[in-house]
Amino acid sequence: MKKWLLSISLVAGAIGLAGCSAGDDVVATTKAGDVTKEDLYEAMKVNNKQQMEQTLQNLVYDKILSEKYTVSDEELDKEFKKAKEQLGDQYEMFLAQFAIDEKGFKELVKSQLLREKAATADIKISDKELKEYYDKWEAPIEVSHILVEDEKTAKDLKAQLDKGAKFEELAEEHSADPGSAANGGSLGWIDNKGREQLVPEFVEAMSSLKVGQVSEPVKSQFGYHIIKVTDKKEKKPLKDMKAELTDELKASKIDPAKLQKKLEKELKASEVKVEDADLKGAFESESAPAEGAPKEETKEEK
Repeated sequence: MKKWLLSISLVAGAIGLAGCSAGDDVVATTKAGDVTKEDLYEAMKVNNKQQMEQTLQNLVYDKILSEKYTVSDEELDKEFKKAKEQLGDQYEMFLAQFAIDEKGFKELVKSQLLREKAATADIKISDKELKEYYDKWEAPIEVSHILVEDEKTAKDLKAQLDKGAKFEELAEEHSADPGSAANGGSLGWIDNKGREQLVPEFVEAMSSLKVGQVSEPVKSQFGYHIIKVTDKKEKKPLKDMKAELTDELKASKIDPAKLQKKLEKELKASEVKVEDADLKGAFESESAPAEGAPKEETKEEK
């Protein structure tokens, strides 16, 4: 999953609250009386005031940034498609896990694009930098794997695959990686950033495979992997990828501290006033990190 996605629990809350403004509209009826949007709104504040404040921050930042930066339908559709591809078979499970629909996920992508535009507005990329980045750039690759603890089990599973066993079924039954096992071993699409999250042995093995090919057992610090490449994208000429790679390179140069200062500056310029007395403290701490600001990554096991 792409590292830039906002804190999903907060985004899910923001999506829900955006359509749940306080008012007298009835959301549920009972013989004992009705429950209104106002009732629901007040209950949410009592039960999780911190999340309400952070949700309000997200909504306000989106409003402010939308005044200065534009996300076109074409940009949104392209990034949405890319994010959906990265999730692969896990997409529906992702939506269900965080109780958002496709429209909500698209709002999440748009929110992030606004922050990326703000963060990269002053970043310049030279032709030399772009060419060097292109030379090292690898096309996205769709990968599945089965992870087991010992070599004997790995060799046995590989033998079963060679005899016609289905990779997805063996992954679901035997893989020690629960996240991918539930999806037949699928890790989705792996781009350049994704490669950085994988152990070197895994990257080397998957890069050598053709579409449809299954590797011999590959040993890493996590155990033994059996890797299958299910699809690959083509690396196009630089002239056809210039805009895309420029955006990627700019995103890699985002400074979270500078972005935070920029968001605070935009906030002051917009003269934000919180009318709800219970949420007055949402913007009191200007040093608090804004949701969506890129954070330092750690290596994740795939």
